[in-house]
Amino acid sequence: MSGDMAIQIGRDALLMVMMVSAPMLGLGLIVGVLVSIFQATTQIQEQTLAFIPKIIAVFVAILIFGPWMLSMLVGYTHEIFVSLPQMIR
Repeated sequence: MSGDMAIQIGRDALLMVMMVSAPMLGLGLIVGVLVSIFQATTQIQEQTLAFIPKIIAVFVAILIFGPWMLSMLVGYTHEIFVSLPQMIR
C-alpha cells in the first residue's frame, strides 16, 4: 500500500463520518438555537429545557436517517473490502 492510497482511505473515512453525522448534528444545532431563542425571549434559564429537546431531536434524526446512514456505511465497508486485495500489493 502506498502512502497516497493510505491518505485516500483516511480522507474517504473522514468524509463518510462527516456525511453520516451531519443530519444529527444539524438537527441538534437547529433545535438548540431555537430553544436558546425561546429561553432568551421568555427569560427562562432552565438547563434541562435546553438539553431534553436536543436529545429528542437527535433521536428522531436517527430514526429518520437511520436507513440512509446504514446503507452509506455498508456501501463504504463493501468498497473497502473489495479494494483490500489492491491495498496489500
